Amino acid sequence: MADDMELYDLRVTVDSIEGRSVCGMAVGDHFDLERSAHLRLPEGRHFCVWALASVLPFLAAKQRDLPDGDWLSRDTLFCCPDPEERLTMRVERLRRRPMDSAELT
Repeated sequence: MADDMELYDLRVTVDSIEGRSVCGMAVGDHFDLERSAHLRLPEGRHFCVWALASVLPFLAAKQRDLPDGDWLSRDTLFCCPDPEERLTMRVERLRRRPMDSAELT
């Protein structure tokens, strides 16, 4: 069955840093999550694995349509766990992508 579902591609962007950037990221640094599980970084850039770990549990839900009133449909900001950085990330939906569920695990 071809294209029997749709998922959103996402962009996770460093929205603010109120402390010192221990990991070397800056406001505007980002990665894109495409085609369900393809993580893309701009060439020559990095994204802190600990910041990624803190937002990762929410990305599967943000890729899907959510019921009206679900708090996750409204909330877009997530925090890195490093208390010295006070780094906040914004999760945005980029585009809705038709997908074949048989291609996913």
